[in-house]
Amino acid sequence: MAALERNGQSENTLLVFTSDNGSPGRDGTNMLGAINSVKRFGHHPSYIYQGIKADIWDGGHRIPFVARWPERIAAGATSQEAICLVDLMATVAEILGVDLPENVGEDSYNILPALCGENLSEPIREAIVHHSIDGTFAIRQRKWKMIQGVGSGGWTKSEKPPLEIEGQLYDMDDDPREEENLWSQQSEIVQQLGRLLVKYQTQGRSRPT
Repeated sequence: MAALERNGQSENTLLVFTSDNGSPGRDGTNMLGAINSVKRFGHHPSYIYQGIKADIWDGGHRIPFVARWPERIAAGATSQEAICLVDLMATVAEILGVDLPENVGEDSYNILPALCGENLSEPIREAIVHHSIDGTFAIRQRKWKMIQGVGSGGWTKSEKPPLEIEGQLYDMDDDPREEENLWSQQSEIVQQLGRLLVKYQTQGRSRPT
């Protein structure tokens, strides 16, 4: 920031603060570290979210995203738009006036309208796909998050669910901690999200051509 100010570029530069995904936890069972060596000092790196790095839950994926661009972004503005770091490619391309080829940035969306505070009638992204270290896939569409598998899919050890439960479905508006699995109660949502995930996997992309 100081370098931008010294060179008179602080007002017309897009500055983004973000991070890598997930804390390693360091709870004595994974990634070394003494038992509760992080939480012992009152630090909860995943905040309210379940899971750690490598997991399919939001504690392994959700990250901060702060943008500063005085010429385009209002100070103090916030957005509930669901975005992904891969969206930076399409966004920067839009800023530079570059058209991405169809085989470049297949999962990248231009999020400039959200950054600039435009009123959006529909979400920019149809859905967001992510997966855990063992390859467990999840898809998030608006408030629903469907996970194709049980447990963390990563480093966090969890109790085995009943045999009839094949996956996980969470209402992320009401249950951001991913504690109440609605897989059995919302079968239509499970099937709908499952079809969308298969579509993306078959196409090899989520952004429309």
